[in-house]
Amino acid sequence: MPAHREQRVVVVVSRFNEAVTRRLLDGALEALQEHEYPRDRVDVFWVPGAFELPVVVDRAVRSGRYEFAVALGAVIRGETTHFDFIATEITRGLGDVALHSGKAVGFGLLTCETMEQAVARAGGEAGNKGAEAALAALEASQTLSRIDDDQK
Repeated sequence: MPAHREQRVVVVVSRFNEAVTRRLLDGALEALQEHEYPRDRVDVFWVPGAFELPVVVDRAVRSGRYEFAVALGAVIRGETTHFDFIATEITRGLGDVALHSGKAVGFGLLTCETMEQAVARAGGEAGNKGAEAALAALEASQTLSRIDDDQK
């Protein structure tokens, strides 16, 4: 899946649960590197929490500088309903960004019951969902480009 040399990618990462999100970021950067997106063509922006992911991803893709985006975060269930509201709104927000911008947005938001589950999905026995989100966004972006090329 070769990339156009001038195109850039944006990865937006939540600092909350950084022990997990940094591992997601490492997986995403490694996957992108393996698919001809070296680190110098990937801009990484950190945000305080997962709730800020949609607005920053939206601003980045609307800037016109990026071929696609990857959003990475980890929300772990607590003792209140906060988890449900946050997870739902982030998911809706990122979906809205993709639909309204026409850009692929890799969904790398872990929604886990425990920290152990999150660690397993951030490079542990369940793989690295950051890498998976980056590759999904790359493939979707390439599909969108093929659709656009077919219309010319």
